[in-house]
Amino acid sequence: MNESVKYAGNPSTCRDWEKAEVFGKDKAQTVRAYHRSFPTYRPTKLAELAGLAAALGVKKVYVKDESSRFGLNAFKGLGGSYCIGRVLAERTGLAEEQLTFDQLQKEPVQKEAQGCTFVTATDGNHGRGIAWTAHELGLKAVVYMPRGSAAERLENIRRLGAEAEITDLNYDDTVRFAAGCEREKGWILVQDTAWEGYETIPTWIMQGYTTLALEAAEQMGDEIPTHIFLQAGVGAMSGALSAFFADYYKEEKPTIVIVEPNKADCIYRTAAANDGKLHTVGGDMDTIMAGLACGEPCTIGWEMLRRYADHFVSVPDYVAAKGMRILGNPVGSDDRIISGESGAATTGFLAELMMNASLDELRAKIGIGEASKVLCISTEGDTDQENYRKIVWDGCYPSF
Repeated sequence: MNESVKYAGNPSTCRDWEKAEVFGKDKAQTVRAYHRSFPTYRPTKLAELAGLAAALGVKKVYVKDESSRFGLNAFKGLGGSYCIGRVLAERTGLAEEQLTFDQLQKEPVQKEAQGCTFVTATDGNHGRGIAWTAHELGLKAVVYMPRGSAAERLENIRRLGAEAEITDLNYDDTVRFAAGCEREKGWILVQDTAWEGYETIPTWIMQGYTTLALEAAEQMGDEIPTHIFLQAGVGAMSGALSAFFADYYKEEKPTIVIVEPNKADCIYRTAAANDGKLHTVGGDMDTIMAGLACGEPCTIGWEMLRRYADHFVSVPDYVAAKGMRILGNPVGSDDRIISGESGAATTGFLAELMMNASLDELRAKIGIGEASKVLCISTEGDTDQENYRKIVWDGCYPSF
């Protein structure tokens, strides 16, 4: 096996679907009803890439393209909008089933909201989702970003009216800084990772992500994927979606493969150690996959991954770059998908897995071949257009 692609299996995968219900089909339907109430809600496209499937030697490849989600070029607005809605509902006594965009515009909620400042840390997409929600609902948001964040992502957040700045800290220390603002200033931390004592809001954010999973399952209809490839940063999205698909398909649950960058592979390290502890990655984590450059697992996300994911892989940057080029240069009549560094990581790994003879052993472990039907999620478009062009046009990576 190519030593730059690292693998860990999951001996603890279980078939106890009850624990998945918190992110399951019934919850996703409630969450989607909330998202549908936003004037700008539209389901994102599920592309079937028949040409790519034939080229890779699998039966089918589907890619859920999140670049059109709420006009934000990424999926994160789903989690941000739902968690802020739930915070305001809790503070005003509004039942979850009553939670809609229109209800959040009414005087009792708006009166409560005027005293709220929402704070978060982000490498770009999550913070933009929080800023967008605050803009839509007339709220105040403050966003902190780790060192090395792209100026374009910072300006995208500021254009939505949020206060935003790039710190001199790495991602996980930026999260701690934002959490300190909650303690010191009374702001409300809306973070897409969890730790002991901070789990309710991250759970709401993760539940927000299930809208895209429900859309994908419905768009596939009677077609059940054999494999689902999900990328992980802290493991919030991948944990929520692993649980959703476990609940949705139950005994027919697809094989779930989690993909991370080599330089920020805390989920892979936790799986590989298999010692009941969470394992972290420190330092700058200078990967092109900025949205996945997180060194500390989300406790809730890991619990779902521990139960329902089957395989964990850590990949070098060139794998994500390959995915970007493949999706941007389609085979035959396949749809063109503009996918950013983090968004293309899973498609890139699928291609590497099927095309690289040195990965034959890994391919056998994952059980993928000519009968396989694969679902990938392109979680973002070209959220950093300068780097997208360097990678796709010039064939080079940004310098760190």
